[in-house]
Amino acid sequence: MSTGNVAAFEGVYVAMYSAYDAEGRVDVDRVKKLARYYVGTGVKGLYVGGSSGEGILQNAEERKQVVEAVMEEVKGELTVIVHVGANSTMESVELSQHAEACGADAISAVPSIYYRLSESAVENHWQHMIDSTNLPFIIYNIPQTTGFQLSVNLLKKMAQQEKVIGVKMSGESTFELQQFKDAGGDDFLVFNGPDEQFLAGRIMGADGGIGGTYGVMPELFCKLNTLYKEARLEEAKALQTEINAIIKQLLSYPSLYGACKYILSLRGIETGHPRLPMLPVREEDHASLAALNQKIEETMKHIVSV
Repeated sequence: MSTGNVAAFEGVYVAMYSAYDAEGRVDVDRVKKLARYYVGTGVKGLYVGGSSGEGILQNAEERKQVVEAVMEEVKGELTVIVHVGANSTMESVELSQHAEACGADAISAVPSIYYRLSESAVENHWQHMIDSTNLPFIIYNIPQTTGFQLSVNLLKKMAQQEKVIGVKMSGESTFELQQFKDAGGDDFLVFNGPDEQFLAGRIMGADGGIGGTYGVMPELFCKLNTLYKEARLEEAKALQTEINAIIKQLLSYPSLYGACKYILSLRGIETGHPRLPMLPVREEDHASLAALNQKIEETMKHIVSV
């Protein structure tokens, strides 16, 4: 099995948002300011260029710009996992090697999307990335968007490699999460993906979590992780319930990422609009988002002091 160092990577990772200028171009200064915002919040690190980061909607050069900006700003302060998955294996390898050159701590990838690829094709796709660098590799399983369901057999096979250290489990089943943990073994990392079941994932074997809504309330997820580790499960359950009420409201807007990015703008962190076809926030939602931001900030202040 993988000999990855679980302790070196376990914890809470913000799936970092994109940061654009007024014309929708990657803004490296805004990327740096956003990355800096998370230093000191208690998070272990950043997951760059994934779903929340709109990596799939960016070209390779834009993705490289983002990684370079993040590494220039927080290298050595936060653990950085770079999502390098792209439709073509060639581009995925290019992004993998770039992440290594920038000093990233690990790479991660979804399968190629659109084509319904066989398990052997997905394995081959990932293997090219694994072989192209000396970095640890983390499988990204999100079948509801990619159409590919990672099997326990494929995970077990890939986990035999020293460089394959874990899986980001964004499927919705904690049973599957537990099966992946059992298949990978104690030294194989499993990150919980669905933010709304962070606690359930931890209880069933996850070593931490990577999530998009963490970006507007990192302190709450860090506190939730602490409560779990201290076996204060009733308090943890109550906090997860509070978090879920916030997530439910965020999901009520036409654009989840637009809502999160608008909330950050209220805190002085400008990241621009999401890239189309994802919708920007509507003006009529500004007031309710301001109220939600106030609720989140008050909850963070209260929870962290407890």
